[in-house]
Amino acid sequence: MPHRLSYRIGSAFLMAVAMLQSATGAVEPPPARRPNVLFIAADDLNDWLHCLQGHPQVQTPHLDALAARGTLFTNAHCQAPLCNPSRSSLLTGLRPSTTGIYGLAPGIRRVAALKQHVTLPQTFTQAGYTTATFGKIYHDGSLAPEEHATEFNTWGPAPGMGRPPRKFVHTPQDIAPMDWGPFPQDDSDQADWKIASAAVAAIAAAPKDKPFFIACGFRLPHVPCYASRPWFDKYPAEGLVFPLVRDDDRGDTPRFSWYLHWKLPEPRLKFLKEKGEWGPLVRAYLASISFMDSQVGRVLAALTARGQNDETIVIFWSDHGWHLGEKLITGKNSLWERSTHVPLIFAGPGAARGARCPQPVELLDIFPTLLDLCGLPPRTDLEGHSLRPQLEHADAPRGWPALTTHNQGNHAVRTLHERYIRYADGSEEYYDLARDPQEWHNRAGDADSAEARRRLAAWLPQVNHAPVPGSAHRVLTYDPATGAVTWEGQPVAGDAAIPEIDD
Repeated sequence: MPHRLSYRIGSAFLMAVAMLQSATGAVEPPPARRPNVLFIAADDLNDWLHCLQGHPQVQTPHLDALAARGTLFTNAHCQAPLCNPSRSSLLTGLRPSTTGIYGLAPGIRRVAALKQHVTLPQTFTQAGYTTATFGKIYHDGSLAPEEHATEFNTWGPAPGMGRPPRKFVHTPQDIAPMDWGPFPQDDSDQADWKIASAAVAAIAAAPKDKPFFIACGFRLPHVPCYASRPWFDKYPAEGLVFPLVRDDDRGDTPRFSWYLHWKLPEPRLKFLKEKGEWGPLVRAYLASISFMDSQVGRVLAALTARGQNDETIVIFWSDHGWHLGEKLITGKNSLWERSTHVPLIFAGPGAARGARCPQPVELLDIFPTLLDLCGLPPRTDLEGHSLRPQLEHADAPRGWPALTTHNQGNHAVRTLHERYIRYADGSEEYYDLARDPQEWHNRAGDADSAEARRRLAAWLPQVNHAPVPGSAHRVLTYDPATGAVTWEGQPVAGDAAIPEIDD
């Protein structure tokens, strides 16, 4: 438990109350009362939840309790393994290959085709909901301040992570966010504590005469992985369980797989092992998850105190996963399970209690599902599919796999027990996850996988837009005519050595 249980009601908390009390909907509320929506996001959280059995030591009691009173999707996947394209996809209901947003820039309103596109929060604002957002829901800076009011009635505090006087870890590129360790001393100084406090205030202040849509986006476990010392104490260094890793794991993956994360601030496994930082990073990631879970618990407790659990749809999701040594990397930016697999929980009206759905689903499905559950008009321009059948009966089959895209022409197809990857240059990976859950054996070169690869390739997106103007950061391009590859605008020679340590 955190060493300080009481929390201070600071100015951000009071401002959030005042802003929400003054918020008004764009239209009159519908005649029949629709359910509230509590929309909770984590940043860079993979499947390391106790209820997902993602790590044997992780402690996530509040998210486990949420899953127990709702439906847990055990095979949910993001549309992109990077913050901005993933969040842009979820909030617009469109695939990255449709929007052309692949990098950390631009935001959706900088894209000509999306300037008038009605987003998920806009839909609820226009439907007469009281809408408010706190923390990170849209990627930071992706919307200009003057664009905020048309998305949510209220934009509350979204503090960034604080920094210690000196970094704990000096990684190869040594940028400030690439750090992990016990900080700050007091939990109430954490960004996620302040975000939770604002959401708690919003729930308490929401008008009684109309439904609310309150979004709460937590920072953790995105780097820097900071949590106070008591959260680290939950995961002693002695006896810490490490991810399963094979040192030769990349021996059967195409060279093109390296291009998706060619040079990044996240260190390679080689660096972590050489510097003795693999254990500290795993420990910090676990501590960050448990602290974030505690803040989810505070928000859920506020909903319970309001007495509206039975009137509120609660969704918990993460924008993408995170490697901690698997495939010899850390971070995201890959098309493997560790990057694409995310938690997804629905609880409240329309969701069966204590259910676990193994069907492949996508974050793209959240938008049409909420329209369905809240009785709002369906949209023919959305590319996801309502999860209502699976929320009613967890074993209901799905007619679609889950697709993940990272930069133009690179896609993964995930079914119940298979993963198929096709890169822009035509190279492939195929994994039989029933036999090979760690994705250690790429069977794309096996003749007996040919039929499966053809079957799965039929699901690849037919639209593959080039990066939109203004695309930047983590952007990879490939010219099929010449074979030229560029990473963040710089050419990559075909015989260039694969970076073992980014320096």
